[in-house]
Amino acid sequence: MVHVYGIPNCNTVKKAIDWLQQHDVEYTFHNYKKEGVTKEKLENWIEMFGWEKLVNKKGTTWRKLPPEQQERIESEKEAIAFMMENPSVIRRPVIEKDNDLLIGFDPDEYTVILDPKG
Repeated sequence: MVHVYGIPNCNTVKKAIDWLQQHDVEYTFHNYKKEGVTKEKLENWIEMFGWEKLVNKKGTTWRKLPPEQQERIESEKEAIAFMMENPSVIRRPVIEKDNDLLIGFDPDEYTVILDPKG
């Protein structure tokens, strides 16, 4: 089963979900703005990619932070606490399938990992 983590009104999440539907990939959706995200889940994702890749520094949430607050997030522990309090700062979507983890939307990567026909 494919699990999609994100925020439904995010354009990148919409692209990912459209891709999944077009390729008949069954999925569940976890809205981490409403449902939150656990410390354990973030630790698992960080183990694969590092916290720097999970924190979306190009997004509105990050850019609206005062520079002093941005500078304080310089370790995994601080990043996890911040992402749990502000899940909209997590890059999206995050997609889990078995032992594979995808961050963001890349149709080529999705075809290799997620397409049941491909």
